[in-house]
Amino acid sequence: MPFLLNTYYLFIFELKFIQISILMESAILLLDDGSVYYGKAAGIKGVATGEICFNTGMTGYQEVFTDPSYFGQIMVTTNVHIGNYGAKNDDAQSENVKINGLVCRNFNEKFSRHLADSSIQEYLELNNTVAICDVDTRAIVKKIRTKGAMNAIISSDILDVEELKKMLSKVPNMDGLELASQVSTKAEYYFGDPHNEIKVAVMDFGVKKSILECMVKEGFYLKVFPGETDFEEVKKWGPEGIFLSNGPGDPASMQYAINLAKQALSQDIPLFGICLGHQILALAMGLKTYKMKHGHRGLNHPVINKLTGKCEITSQNHGFGVEYESIKSNPEIEITHVNLNDDTVEGIKVKNKKAFSVQYHPEASPGPHDARYLFTEFKNLIQPQAITN
Repeated sequence: MPFLLNTYYLFIFELKFIQISILMESAILLLDDGSVYYGKAAGIKGVATGEICFNTGMTGYQEVFTDPSYFGQIMVTTNVHIGNYGAKNDDAQSENVKINGLVCRNFNEKFSRHLADSSIQEYLELNNTVAICDVDTRAIVKKIRTKGAMNAIISSDILDVEELKKMLSKVPNMDGLELASQVSTKAEYYFGDPHNEIKVAVMDFGVKKSILECMVKEGFYLKVFPGETDFEEVKKWGPEGIFLSNGPGDPASMQYAINLAKQALSQDIPLFGICLGHQILALAMGLKTYKMKHGHRGLNHPVINKLTGKCEITSQNHGFGVEYESIKSNPEIEITHVNLNDDTVEGIKVKNKKAFSVQYHPEASPGPHDARYLFTEFKNLIQPQAITN
């Protein structure tokens, strides 16, 4: 009898799954190299374009979707199941979903987390996000790894491949694209406890909420500035340090941010950069950045801290990197962190200046917390007496 009951419930579950699949409308994913993938529509019905990339994280899909650094990109999730624990408002890293579109294998509308506020379908609908599921994500990721990042288009509205090719040909390339100003705050705001003793100016190029929270825990009182704010305006507040945030797009196109970093360096104001901020600091020091083949995006990248000899498992999200060769010819720069997968530069510090940066995300939301010590190092850079044993 138990065997028959289990068989019955399994049959009912499979029947409901088949019914849901039949109800879902068709969708197409078209890559710039002409590859076409047919699947089912999820999220809202429509068209989405952008540079296609992939994230290897097993969890944390909502934090990934709301990370402003992904603005302008279509996200492929390598984990098979997306949506199985729903969406929770508090997990968002910004005010809304920042990816242009989503590509996944199994799209789960039903969720198991009792703390969730909505299903993934409801969440994507609320955030006007186009998605496609029931496609071979392994094949798509393999293509991106082999051929490199490229533009793509998802459509559940127009299903004519030739028409989609015409639309895709008009999508600009990420190389040379300035996107940070589109996700930066439009007005200054304060974050944290005004009684905290250290004032830090945050240059918002697409900052994540969890980064701000980590800095507040270190005792910082933050004023978040629009990314294009000039140095003199920032300086009026009297910050003891300046933070260069993460964000999307090509760092070489952000001359306004590079100029600010140069001015801060010239006045020896402590600087800390993360991800895009790392690249901005590098450019301010005369180093070069480049477009990576397919970037680093995931929660499991091993990085060696060359100052301590310890390995950190890190959370990463970037499609540009700092050129190693340009560091070799610059005696003012020391490499502090290196990626153990491909030997790319993951951290630098400026000799004889109070400035350092890392390519990865030490706040790690989502991801491991191995690198959160860097926020303490920034505090110690501003107030050396704050160092504790």
